[in-house]
Amino acid sequence: MSRSLIPVNRVGVDERAAALGRRSIKTTAKREGIRLATSMIDLTTLEGSDTPGKVRHLCAKAVCPDGLRPEIPSVAAVCVYPSLVGVAAEALQGSGVAVASVATGFPAGQTSLKVKVDETREAVAAGATEIDMVISRDAYLRGDDARVAREVEAVKEACGPAHLKVILETAELPTYAHVRHASELVIAAGADWIKTSTGKASSGATPGVVLVMLETVRDHAHRTGEIVGVKAAGGVSNTKAALHMLVLVKETLGDDWLTSERFRIGASSLLNDLLMQYAKLDGGHYGRAEDFSKE
Repeated sequence: MSRSLIPVNRVGVDERAAALGRRSIKTTAKREGIRLATSMIDLTTLEGSDTPGKVRHLCAKAVCPDGLRPEIPSVAAVCVYPSLVGVAAEALQGSGVAVASVATGFPAGQTSLKVKVDETREAVAAGATEIDMVISRDAYLRGDDARVAREVEAVKEACGPAHLKVILETAELPTYAHVRHASELVIAAGADWIKTSTGKASSGATPGVVLVMLETVRDHAHRTGEIVGVKAAGGVSNTKAALHMLVLVKETLGDDWLTSERFRIGASSLLNDLLMQYAKLDGGHYGRAEDFSKE
């Protein structure tokens, strides 16, 4: 099936994204940036070895990332597989930290629509307030936009009150024009958020990809007044990368978008680096990695 793509200047996007990454962030702003980035994290564990105990430990860390520094906020959400949603929901009850769950045959998405819908309903019934679904990249790459949209619409309906984040797996999309087109496609189908990656691909939230997605939701907001969130996931593993993301958001969409209601960072290892960098600003030396739990 053929589709018409609006060209996106890759060189221009990459140059602008890189230039914004070279912004100097002074000590006070860096301290505020670290706290803000922490509040935007979807703290994630998506391994076959995940256990209820590991998820409870992760939830405790999500609520109170640093017991010595109460000014460090809770993260935005904890993201787990559907089978562990109930554990996370119980551990996070009353904390203000959301329960997110991957679904729809994550990470490959190679299951039937019925299975995708059933898995989504089960996760929501167990307590998930956010669902991270993956698009059918095989359908998208064949040009079958109708199937991609139909699946997003069906999963959105299955979400009920839960918010839907739609993962594009941008490493598998050939060009920035495809990233923009796929973003527009799933937004039109009902996505509350667009998300870069499963975290299982070769790359994910590169600055250029995130900039294209931010510009897409900016243009959508200008055109319709509707707000769609963006989640940068896959590869944002250190403080420098996280602060780069915040600069991209600020310069593309403004200060109103610097909130966990509109921007998220999907991460497993990022939180520890943020805490170590904050300790450096706080006490003049880096915290030791062993002072922070690995999960």
